[in-house]
Amino acid sequence: MAILVTGAAGYIGSHTCVELLKAGRDIVSLDNYSNSKPETVGRVRELGGRDFPAYNVDILDEQGLDEVFSREAISAVIHFAGLKAVGESVRIPLEYYHQNVAGTLSLCRAMVRAGCARMVFSSSATVYGEKNPIPYKEEYPTSAVSPYGMTKVVIERILQDIAAADERWSVALLRYFNPIGAHPSGLIGEDPRGIPNNLAPSIARVAAGALESLNVYGDDYDTIDGTGVRDYLHVTDLALGHLKALDYTENNRGAEAFNLGAGKGYSVMEVLRAFERASGKKISYRIADRRPGDIGEFYADTTKAKNVLGWEVTKGLDEMCADMWRYASGKL
Repeated sequence: MAILVTGAAGYIGSHTCVELLKAGRDIVSLDNYSNSKPETVGRVRELGGRDFPAYNVDILDEQGLDEVFSREAISAVIHFAGLKAVGESVRIPLEYYHQNVAGTLSLCRAMVRAGCARMVFSSSATVYGEKNPIPYKEEYPTSAVSPYGMTKVVIERILQDIAAADERWSVALLRYFNPIGAHPSGLIGEDPRGIPNNLAPSIARVAAGALESLNVYGDDYDTIDGTGVRDYLHVTDLALGHLKALDYTENNRGAEAFNLGAGKGYSVMEVLRAFERASGKKISYRIADRRPGDIGEFYADTTKAKNVLGWEVTKGLDEMCADMWRYASGKL
């Protein structure tokens, strides 16, 4: 039986696929390549050492999903597919609710028709909103300050309701924080289409000369240096968390949330300086206005993931930046 990975050619999806293959799991890749590249699938095959089916299907396409489920023996789904930029979601909320929420409903209906009731869902720390104390704990109430975050809140509730109504369902809601870095081979990493919305690929493009300077959105937060503080973790550590969550869904029922983070925060300027050390490049930056929907600081309480899943991070900020530069310097 195979694991269906939606958004498999994306940043986190591709790294998770590699780790699944290395662990001996069979996978089926599904992606519409709206913010990823088909050639990434070939690199995943190379790194994983095995072939696997890959489908160009949007999760809103229920007929396409039914065809995939009918052709492949799928035991569980790891669901990454969706739009993910906080600032963009403020400008085009309708597209975010349609793709993320309606797309997940479409996927869940296809799973029901196929008799598949196990899911690992790519949620986000944004579900903690701005009023919960730091560090964020899974039992805190959920809310959101952006349409993107609210799509995650709504999807979590949908999956919790499905699992409560049907005892066959097992769902792991992975609330991860800020993945950066790349596969140590340098073959796959974060490479979004167009101008990046996230910090790490923006820094990398400035270092490589593809962007003139980095926009630092706000330097007047109540943080160590005024810039936003986030819980950064290596994308490979994050990928391995999905394998632990997948194992969890084999032996448990219901819907359970887990934080995947480093359990500490780094400011934008701390990440920038670490990347300068890794690359040997001076990173030009300018201070810009705060972005709508952003908050000053957050990081995870990772006790539950450690105790229940047996997962914790193994890589620090300097290793994240070194791997990120290895990928970016060969790509850009």
